[in-house]
Amino acid sequence: MGLFLKVRGPVRKIRRDEVKMLKNLDRLDVRGKKVLVRCDFNVPLKDGKITDDTRITEALPTIEELLSKNAAVILISHLGRPGGEVKSQFSLAPVAERLDQILDEKVDFCGEAAGEMAKRMAEQLQPGSVLVLENLRFYPGEKNNDENFSRALASFADVFVQEAFGTVHRQHASMTGIPALLESAAGRLLEKEIKYLSMALDPQKPLVVCLGGAKIETKLGLIENMLDRADSILIGGAMAYTLLKETGAQIGNSLYDENEKSTAENIINKIKDSKCEMLLPVDHIATDSIDNPEKIEKTSDVNIPSGLAGVDIGQKTAKIFEDRILNAKTVVLNGPMGIFEQKKFSRGTKAVFNAVAKATQKGAVTILGGGDTVSAVNAFKFGKKDFSHVSTGGGASLKFLEGGKLPGIEALKERA
Repeated sequence: MGLFLKVRGPVRKIRRDEVKMLKNLDRLDVRGKKVLVRCDFNVPLKDGKITDDTRITEALPTIEELLSKNAAVILISHLGRPGGEVKSQFSLAPVAERLDQILDEKVDFCGEAAGEMAKRMAEQLQPGSVLVLENLRFYPGEKNNDENFSRALASFADVFVQEAFGTVHRQHASMTGIPALLESAAGRLLEKEIKYLSMALDPQKPLVVCLGGAKIETKLGLIENMLDRADSILIGGAMAYTLLKETGAQIGNSLYDENEKSTAENIINKIKDSKCEMLLPVDHIATDSIDNPEKIEKTSDVNIPSGLAGVDIGQKTAKIFEDRILNAKTVVLNGPMGIFEQKKFSRGTKAVFNAVAKATQKGAVTILGGGDTVSAVNAFKFGKKDFSHVSTGGGASLKFLEGGKLPGIEALKERA
C-alpha cells in the first residue's frame, strides 16, 4: 500500500556547514589547562558490569586529543535515572574502570560530582591525567539547571567541551549552565553528529527515510519535517499497524494504541498529492503469541487474520523497502521493523539493515539513530564501516531531524 503525504508550512532549513557555526577543538586552547568534558556515559549495566561500551569508545577521540595536548581532563556524565538521589547501581565507577583499561593514562575516580573532595581532586589533577566525577544526576541541580550547581562544576576547570550529544536536547546544568560560565567548544563526537544529521536535512537525492519502532507520536515531528525533503518514507514496526488500521486494513491483535488514533488520523488526513511517497507494509509475519508462539504465519497481503499479531514485515515488504533503499543517495534509518530481539521475528529488520549497509557500499550517505536501532546494529554484528554514521543519541537525533532547536547546541552557539 503506497500512501502519499503532504504537509504545508515552514520547515527549518539546515545548512550543511552548520557544524562550522560551533567552536571546535581546533579553535580551543587547552594546552596545560584543566578541561571539563561532558560525555554521555549512559551505558547499559548488568550486575555492575558494562554490557556495551559504545558510548565510551565514541568519546575516546576527544579524550585522547585533549591528553595529547597536555590537558588535564575532567569527565562528567549521567547514568540512568537515579532521580536526584545517590543510588549505587547508577555509579560511574565502572565507567572509570573501563576507561582505565583502554586509555594509556591512569584514570582516577571521584565518588562525588560536587563538593570538597571533587574540588580537591580537580585542583590536584595534573596535565595529561584523567579524572571521572560521579553521576551528575545524583544531584537535583543537574536536571533543574541550577545555577549554583553549574558554578560548582565550572569552578573545576578553565574551559568546557560538550561531547554528550545524547543529552543536548535537555536544558540541564551540564548542557546550558556550564557553557554560560566557561569558554566552550564542541567535541569531535558532537561535531560528527551535527555534520551527518545536517546531511539528512540537506540531503543528496533521492532521500529515503525508514522508520520503525512502536510509537507514531515520537516520529510525527520527524515525518512532518522530512516530507518536503524525502523522496520515500518507509514505515514498519508496531507504529505501522496503527496507521494501517486507519487506512481500513485488518490488523488482528497487533499492537494498537487508541491514544495514537488522532496522531494516525492527523497523518492520514494530510495524505494528498505530495511528491513524497509513504509506503506501509503490504505483508507481515504474524503470530498467536510473542513469547510462546504455536503458530507463525506469513500473510499474503496487507491484512492480518483475527487472533494473530504482526511482529515483523513480510518478504514482499522487505523487498520493496530494499529496492527504495538501494536506489537512494541518502538514507535515514530510525527504529526496527519488528521484534528483532527474537530470531524468528528478526528477518525483516535484518533485511532492511543489510540493504542500508549495501547502500553505504554503493556510496550513499547512511545515517542511523535511536536506541533500538543501535541495539539492532550490535545484535546483527554490523561494523562501523557498514554505515556512514550511527548516532549515539535517540531523543536528540529525533529532535534534530524534526528541525527543533537543541538547548545544548544553542548554548555552544551563543558562546561561539
